[in-house]
Amino acid sequence: MRHEDIWRAIDTLAAERGLSTSGLARSAGLDPTSFNPSKRRGADGKLRWPSTESIAKILMATGSGLDAFAGLVLGARTLPPARVTGRRVPVIGLAQAGQDGFFDDAGYPAGGGWDHVALPRTEAALADDPHAFGLTIHGDSMEPVYREGDIIVVSPAAPVRAGDRVVVRTSAGEVMAKLLQRRSAQRVELASFNPDHKLLVFPANQIAAIHRIVWASQ
Repeated sequence: MRHEDIWRAIDTLAAERGLSTSGLARSAGLDPTSFNPSKRRGADGKLRWPSTESIAKILMATGSGLDAFAGLVLGARTLPPARVTGRRVPVIGLAQAGQDGFFDDAGYPAGGGWDHVALPRTEAALADDPHAFGLTIHGDSMEPVYREGDIIVVSPAAPVRAGDRVVVRTSAGEVMAKLLQRRSAQRVELASFNPDHKLLVFPANQIAAIHRIVWASQ
C-alpha cells in the first residue's frame, strides 16, 4: 500500500460524488482542509497519511463500503455502479442554514453553496420527498445522540409529532436540532439531550419550519 494510492483513492471518491476534496471533507464533518495537497506532507517534507477515522467518516458520509474503497486504493478507476447511483441529498452546516439564500419561500433547499451526501440506503421517508436535505451538526446540545460533525437528514414531507427529533428554523433565521417536547397553537417547546442545555420555548408564530430528522450519519 503506497501513500499516493491512498490519496488517489480519496480524490476519486470525491470526484465520483461530484465534490472537491474540501467538499468531501465537509460532508463527513471534517475540517475542509483535511485532504488538501498541503496536508499530504509535513513541514519537514515527510509523507503524511490520512487517519483511519477520517477514512471511516468519508465512507460513512458517501455510503461507500470499505471493499469499494480498497478497490480504488488497488487501482480501480471508479466505484462500482451500485455505489455511484445511491440517493444523494444537499447538505450544509447548521450555521449556514440560518443565512439568507439557502432556502426558497416554501422552505425547500435553493441556491448554491450546498454540498451533497450519498445515503447508504434509501429511507422510506426520503424516497417520496425530493426536498429532503442534510445538515452538519455543530455544538454539543444534542450529545450524546448527535455529536459535532454528524450529518442529519430531514424530510419536510415527514409528519412531525411530540417526541420526534427535529430541525427547527425560527422566523429570525436561527436553525437548531432539538427534541420536540410539546407543540400547540400557541407555543413550541424544544428540549436538548444534553442536560446542560435548558428547555427552549417559542411562540408558535416565531417558528418558520419544523422538519423531522429521518436519518443520521452516526
